[in-house]
Parts: sequence; structure tokens; C-alpha cells
Amino acid sequence: MDHLRAKGFQVKSEDLRDLRPIKAKYGVPDDIATCHTGVIDGYVIEGHVPADVVLKLLRERPKVAGIGVPGMPIGSPGMESPGQPAERHTIFTFDRGKKTGVFVTR
Repeated sequence: MDHLRAKGFQVKSEDLRDLRPIKAKYGVPDDIATCHTGVIDGYVIEGHVPADVVLKLLRERPKVAGIGVPGMPIGSPGMESPGQPAERHTIFTFDRGKKTGVFVTR
């Protein structure tokens, strides 16, 4: 969230014990689900998604429920590790039927 705030996003944080109902409500596929779920302008953001990719989503407005990064890849926002190169990872799209596609690979 600090990453998003630093890029100008207004972030409201809510700590919940169980995110399963939220993930089910928004159709987050199990293989993309992480410990962070956000909603912005009708889209779900799941996991450690970079701010520039969120902006790309909002600019392009694809017909998807949201985007997400499974796991916690090194080099993704909040997972930077000094001296370690960023891991190559994919940011996926998903729809309410939990069908996925590739949005961005880094």
C-alpha cells in the first residue's frame, strides 16, 4: 500500500480476518488469490501489483473483473530485496467466471 500511496493513490486499508468472502464476491481465482485484495473503480487488484500496471488497467479498461499477481515475487512492490534482481513474473487478468489471461509480464 505504501507503493500505491507513493504513486499518488488514495488508499483505505481494512484489516480482515477472513478475505475468502471478499475474494468470492469479486471472483478472484484460487490460483491468483493472495493476502492483499483491493478494489478501485470497479476493478479488483489482487496481490503485489505495481502502480503503473494499475494505471494501465484504469486507462485501458479491459472487460475483466480484475488483475492479480500470484505469490510474492521478489522485486514486486513491497517485496524488493536489496542486492537481488527482480524475479520475472506475470500479472494476470481474471473475469467473474475465474477465467484468466496475461495482462503484463515483467
